[in-house]
Amino acid sequence: MENKSHALAAGLFVIVVTALLAGLGLWLTRDTTDYTLYELSSKESVSGLQPQAAVRYKGVAVGKVTRIGFDPQTSGNVLIRIAVNTDAPISPTTFATLGYQGVTGLAHVQLDDADAPVPRPASGPSGLPRLPLQSSPFSQLAEQGPAILAQVQEATERINTLLGDENQERFGTALDQLGRAAGSVDALARRLDHTVTTRLDPALAVVPDVAQDARQTLQSLRQAGSSAATAAQEVSQAVRTLSAEGGALDEIASGARSLSAAADRFGRVSLPRLNHAADETARAARRLGRTASGISDNPQSLIYGAGRASAGPGEPGFVPPNARNGDPVE
Repeated sequence: MENKSHALAAGLFVIVVTALLAGLGLWLTRDTTDYTLYELSSKESVSGLQPQAAVRYKGVAVGKVTRIGFDPQTSGNVLIRIAVNTDAPISPTTFATLGYQGVTGLAHVQLDDADAPVPRPASGPSGLPRLPLQSSPFSQLAEQGPAILAQVQEATERINTLLGDENQERFGTALDQLGRAAGSVDALARRLDHTVTTRLDPALAVVPDVAQDARQTLQSLRQAGSSAATAAQEVSQAVRTLSAEGGALDEIASGARSLSAAADRFGRVSLPRLNHAADETARAARRLGRTASGISDNPQSLIYGAGRASAGPGEPGFVPPNARNGDPVE
C-alpha cells in the first residue's frame, strides 16, 4: 500500500511539473500583437513558403503567414493568408512579392510600395481584403529561363560557326595580309620621310620668298581695286550728269521728238504734194511726148499749123501728083 502511495505521488509530481512547463512555454511564447488579416492569390508556384513564414515590409518583420491553401474563387490559384501588424504602414500602393532567402530555398512574403496606387483584387468568400501579388524576380527569371537558354544555345552555335576551320583559315589569311600591309605602310613612311628630307624641305625654304611675292601681288591688286573704284565713281558721276534734267539725254530725247514731228509733218503734208507734183510732171511728159511724136510725123505743122495732112500712097483719098496738075496718068 505504501509503494502505491509513492508511485501516485511521483506521478502527480510529474504531471504538475509538466503542466507548469507547458504553462511557462505558453506564457513565454504568448503574442499580444494586434494583427490585420490579408489574403494573397497567386497563379505561380509558392514552393519554399510555409505557414509561420515571415512577412516583411521593406525588410522589416511585420507579420507572419497563417494559412496556405487553394483559392476557391479562382481555380488553380494558391491562396495565402497573412497576419500583418496593425502598425505596419499598409497603403493603397502596397503590393506583395515572394522573396527567397539565400540558397536555402525558404520563402517569405515581401511587402513594398509602388509609385502609384495599385488596383486591389476583389475580396474572396472570406471577406478579407486582398493585396496584389506580383511576380518575384526569381519567378520572372524562371519564366524567361527557356528563352534565355535558347538564346545562349543560338549564340553558342554562332560562335562555333565563327570559330570553324574555314573561318580560322580566313582569320590567318587576314592576319598575314595585315602584316604585309603594315610592312607596306612602314616602307611608305620611310619613303615619305626621305621625300620630305630631300625635296619638301628645300621647297619650304622658298616659301618666305613666295609669301613676299604674294604680298606684293596683293598690294598691286589693292591698288588696281582702288583705281577700279575711282573709275566706277567717275562713270557713275558721268551717268548722273547725262541723266540730269536738261542734260545730254534730255536734249537727245527732245531732238528725237522734233525729228519725229518733222517726219510726221513730211508724211502728212509734203509727201502728198510731192506725189501730186510727180503725177503732173508725168502727164506733162506724156503730152510733150505726144507733141514730139506729132512733129516728127508732120514737121510742116511747125510752119502751116496743125492741119490735116495729105493722104499718102495707099491711104484713102490719095491723089497722085500728075493727076493733081492735070497731067494724064500713065
